[in-house]
Amino acid sequence: MKKNTKGVDHRKIKNILDKNKAKIELSMKACAHCSMCAESCFLFQARNKDPRYMPSYKFLKTLGVIYKKKGKVDRVTLEEMKPILWKRCVLCTRCYCPMGIDIPYLIRTARSICRSQDVYYRYDEDA
Repeated sequence: MKKNTKGVDHRKIKNILDKNKAKIELSMKACAHCSMCAESCFLFQARNKDPRYMPSYKFLKTLGVIYKKKGKVDRVTLEEMKPILWKRCVLCTRCYCPMGIDIPYLIRTARSICRSQDVYYRYDEDA
C-alpha cells in the first residue's frame, strides 16, 4: 500500500462544509448523546456494543471534528477517520435518531470530504 503524502486542500474541505453548514450545525447541536441511535445499528450490536460503532460516535469523531476545526485538519487526522467512515459504517441507513438527525447524510458528507483529499480505501489495498 502506497502512503498518501500529499498536502490537504483546505479550500475543498471548507467548500463542502459551507454547502452543508446548516445541517451539520443543527445536527451537532441536536445530538443529545442519548445513544438511542446505537440500538438500530447492526454493527454496534454485532461488535458487542462497542461504543466506537455507535452512529453518533462515528459522525462526531469525523465530521464533528472537521467542522469544529473549520476544515483545518491535517492528512494524519483524515487518515485516522478512514476506518471509522468505511470499516465501522456500511451506510445501510438503518440508524434512527429520535432527535431527527440524518446520520447517514453526515457520514456521507464526511466521506466526501475524505475523498476530496484522496483519503479512502481503494480496491487494491487491504481494507
